[in-house]
Amino acid sequence: MDIKEKILIAGTIKDKPEIITEYLDSLKGLTKSKYEVSYYFVDDNVEEESSAILKSFKEEEKNVILVKSDNSDQIETVEQDDFTHIWTYGLIDRITEFKNHIIEYAKENEFDYILFVDSDLYLHPSTLTQLRSDDKDIVSCVFWTRWNADSIELPQVWLQDQYNMYTNGNSIDSSEQIADFLNQMRVPGVYRVGGLGACTLISKHALKKGVNFSKIKNISFWGEDRHFCIRAEALGLELFVDTHNPAYHIYRDSDLEGLNSYKKSF
Repeated sequence: MDIKEKILIAGTIKDKPEIITEYLDSLKGLTKSKYEVSYYFVDDNVEEESSAILKSFKEEEKNVILVKSDNSDQIETVEQDDFTHIWTYGLIDRITEFKNHIIEYAKENEFDYILFVDSDLYLHPSTLTQLRSDDKDIVSCVFWTRWNADSIELPQVWLQDQYNMYTNGNSIDSSEQIADFLNQMRVPGVYRVGGLGACTLISKHALKKGVNFSKIKNISFWGEDRHFCIRAEALGLELFVDTHNPAYHIYRDSDLEGLNSYKKSF
């Protein structure tokens, strides 16, 4: 009998009940029969209903670790409206600590992979099998977002620095390179990138080499994913994005309206 690979699906969960419900529904719907799947969630919610939904998931599913964060003294929260989100350094430090703790748990328990998934994503059922079939140490599923309500959709992956979709060493005009990159992200495939996050499969090999989300003190880039990516490259680990089955990002409440159309595309 073949031994199944152990995969830990993990995330720090803090969102509205209706969004968490959709998030967990998508995790339940993943094709995962080839793997031994476990879950590790940090419940960082302040809404009791959101926490109750996570507890129900733990009761219904197998191999679920649910850790309640100590947010009794937490004042900061993500400022969010139908325009954009505003994060603070304190919140990012908090998320970094949670993610690093999950990495240590995965290493101690000999998981073959971690799939970190943000709690405002709805995944295509084939996401896990597709990312694993890429056979990469670090690979993210692409998704598209209007980061501001009046902006164009952009992917959560980039080529260089903070969020550049062009490289400084390229001789062609940056606007042309940006257009080429955005067009490429619409074509199903697996591509090398400089930055990624939010829905990322990480191998045991990468974990043992030392990838984590801790802040690199001499770099001022915003967000724990950027420090993760820089550290990975410094360790000799390449970063990839898979564009075969884009996830759906419920970035603002109004995005819930388009979710049914996304589900019908499966």
